[in-house]
Amino acid sequence: MSTTVCQVMGFIVSSLGVAGCMVSTAMDMWSTQDLYDNPVTAVFQYQGLWRSCVRQSSGFTECRPYFTILGLPAMFQAVRALMIVGIVLGILGLFVCIFALKCIRIGNMEDSAKANMTLTSGIMFIVAGLCAITGVSVFANMLVTNFWMSTTNMYQGMQNVQNRYTFGSALFVGWVAGGLALVGGIMMCLACRGMIPEESRYKAVSYNASGRNISYRTGPYKVGSGYEPETKTRKGPGYEEAPRSEDGGRSYPSKYDYV
Repeated sequence: MSTTVCQVMGFIVSSLGVAGCMVSTAMDMWSTQDLYDNPVTAVFQYQGLWRSCVRQSSGFTECRPYFTILGLPAMFQAVRALMIVGIVLGILGLFVCIFALKCIRIGNMEDSAKANMTLTSGIMFIVAGLCAITGVSVFANMLVTNFWMSTTNMYQGMQNVQNRYTFGSALFVGWVAGGLALVGGIMMCLACRGMIPEESRYKAVSYNASGRNISYRTGPYKVGSGYEPETKTRKGPGYEEAPRSEDGGRSYPSKYDYV
């Protein structure tokens, strides 16, 4: 019962994590304009992975997608790739986990097969969570670096200073979603151990062959094994062994021997 509960809870937590990764990737507020010491407050800018938006004080919002791929920074494209890989792995893990649930019977599927599928989905969830956390952390590092560079230029008296951007709400959603996917994957891996059938957990037993070897005779050849008793021959003072023929067989007297 505890194995089933752990598996179902891992599936639910992982589903929430994957859904959070999808929502975080689609959100536009990965970076928001820092309004501290900014005299212009009529315009508010924020950016996402796919487009940048401008919201005016009147409530009108205009978004413009990124029409270029090569013109974007390499780290920015790496964040995109990490989030997409995390989502794809999470979705595949969900499909595998649905068929691996112990409370669902599909045909004559054995428990060992479900245990392997549960472990596979758990690994997928763990990798998906790590991809999401890594992507969000890399983007946050980019924001911190650009923020302090802009702050240094501002205090040095430079006139053409770009807007400073700080953490957006999508980053926090991505961190939480990646953590949920990671925890759900760990729970699935733990549930896999309880699904392994007991009869498959056996210890290897070595079987020793019998100490007495059996010799087989084929044709006119005789193979000795070393365990055969010696044949006893009766030899007395008046006993003479009959002559043998050339082929090894015992020769018997014929009628011509008495002539």
